[in-house]
Amino acid sequence: MIKKDKITTALMTVFFVTALTLTACSSSNVSDMLSSTTATESTTDQAEPSSGKELSESVTNTQDENLSSSSASASSDTLLDTSDLFSERDLEQEADLTDAYYMTLESGENISITQEGVYVISGTATDVTITVEAADTDKVQIVLDGASITNTTSPAIYVKSADKVFVTTDGTSTLKVTGTFTADGTTNLDAVIYSKSDLVLNGTGTLNIESSANGISAKDDLKVTGGTYNITATEDAVEANDSIRIYDGTFDITSKKDAFHSENSDDNTLGYVYIQGGTFKINATDDGIQATTVLMIDGGTFDITAAEGLEATYAQINNGTITIEASDDGINATQKSTAYDVVIEVNGGDITVNMGAGDTDGFDANGNIYINGGTISVTGNSAFDWDGEALLNGGTVTVNGEEVTELTNQMMGGMGGFGGGPGGMGGQMPNGEMPEGFDGQMPQDGQMPEGGQMPNGQFPGGGKGGRMNGQMPNNQNTTESSSSSSQG
Repeated sequence: MIKKDKITTALMTVFFVTALTLTACSSSNVSDMLSSTTATESTTDQAEPSSGKELSESVTNTQDENLSSSSASASSDTLLDTSDLFSERDLEQEADLTDAYYMTLESGENISITQEGVYVISGTATDVTITVEAADTDKVQIVLDGASITNTTSPAIYVKSADKVFVTTDGTSTLKVTGTFTADGTTNLDAVIYSKSDLVLNGTGTLNIESSANGISAKDDLKVTGGTYNITATEDAVEANDSIRIYDGTFDITSKKDAFHSENSDDNTLGYVYIQGGTFKINATDDGIQATTVLMIDGGTFDITAAEGLEATYAQINNGTITIEASDDGINATQKSTAYDVVIEVNGGDITVNMGAGDTDGFDANGNIYINGGTISVTGNSAFDWDGEALLNGGTVTVNGEEVTELTNQMMGGMGGFGGGPGGMGGQMPNGEMPEGFDGQMPQDGQMPEGGQMPNGQFPGGGKGGRMNGQMPNNQNTTESSSSSSQG
């Protein structure tokens, strides 16, 4: 629990009690309770400490070494400048309580914060919204000290305005919204924590979030630097417009859409996800982690079960332990933004991808794949699928239990069933003739013609159907490792 020493004088406490007694309205306006002296920040919002910079420099140096033989090097080492993604205050896990204001939740009594300061919230209540409406230069820190809020139609925390808002956990707190959210004018409120300003989540405690829509939504940048988060949401668990930046934390997420989603529909260069560390257990109906532009992973431990594990325009993995169980694509790079090339790039880390049956791909790039380091294991019908080029420059790659020295492109699909649809050979055999004794119909038992093979190993029917048991035709597209004689 929080040590409540050096906080306010007895006179200030009496002032608070008197003010609360005299207030007849249903909303507690904190600014009316405060003295004219505004609480000042105990720690300045400075650049990332040297330890973080050293880690970033180390990662960059490793990338430069790994990418020396890759054509992706020119763009990959300028993806994100990680040196100033987190300020010193972002990384502090305990609030400075010297001039903190303490408040206890009461059912039906909203809390309005209009000035900069540190606010410690405790108690259990229903139908309460903590609203922050401060100046654009104000930094507000909300410390959840074992707080519990259950609402039906409104966020538990609603940030209308501020420069930055910190939500710091101490002990175990629970925020829950069970019904349909009610809009605030033209603002479509749809998250338990909804912020129009930069939002930082940190602390040493646990925050449980349950939502009938989104869990946490930030319309600018969202940072997580510490704490434990258990989130259940019927839509996205964690979303942000400009960026999601994770330095550390423990996450257990169940989402009926995406677990983490960053997208800015107004700016083609934003909507990125950066992860430096943390522990992630994700169960998502759609994507585990989705970024519109860049998804950059420098560390962390990930256990992801989803339709698609990781998705972005440019997905770069430099370190970390990643395990993905996917029913569509394990790691997918697709053109969600024109500001970046469509690339999957692996420079390090330990990656395990287990694919479900059917038309699935372990690594699927609508552009290029560059593997420069790390340990990769893919189990499934199709390990790699790319539209541009693929270079295996380093690392260890295992497909279905066997180490490979070249990447096999399975983007061409398979036979599409006998008498298949458009494309391919239109259901005709080479030279337009069927094998002797074959009338063009499949035997009733579904077996192949005598001998079990079609002429030259080809199948009737074209199109983009199933993948012939994960094997390519004789003219399959492969790319060998840099030590081999050819590259794709």
